[in-house]
Amino acid sequence: MQSLPWSNAPWAIPAAIVAVSAASLAVALVSQYGFGLWPCELCIWQRYPYAVAIALGVFGAIFATRPVLRRVSLALAALAFATGAGIAGFHVGVEQGWWVGLSGCAAGLEAGLSTQEVLAMLETRQQVVPCDEPAWTFAGISMAGYNGLLSLALTAFAAWGARSPATADWSAGVKV
Repeated sequence: MQSLPWSNAPWAIPAAIVAVSAASLAVALVSQYGFGLWPCELCIWQRYPYAVAIALGVFGAIFATRPVLRRVSLALAALAFATGAGIAGFHVGVEQGWWVGLSGCAAGLEAGLSTQEVLAMLETRQQVVPCDEPAWTFAGISMAGYNGLLSLALTAFAAWGARSPATADWSAGVKV
């Protein structure tokens, strides 16, 4: 089977991580601002590993001909994606009622407040999006579930890339 001309380039895997991570963040932002699917606190947390992976992917692509730096950046990206998968798994568990979410995922009122105190709190607080109610599902899987699956796949891809040598012919004989 003929490979793509860029598939053996040492920058290809880090660049793919940047592209997929940026696309994932773009989907999240379009869902939020374009379709009004406002994120809860855990949804926001799930975005951070993608931002970290973008930075690591850019670093890995820039230093692609230096195998140690490329591999370390990919290994750290795999760790970032694994963290994202863990956050997404926790979020799915909250959505399914398997465990309780974070305190910032619900708008609770303290007992014993006066009517004026409750009204003042309601006027000054921002809307809290509950973490236990999926904003969108498809085929019974929430956005957190799909994010968890994508994060697991990207964890495997980045880990595989970290184990792969830089094989481009133009790498001037750099050995791994």
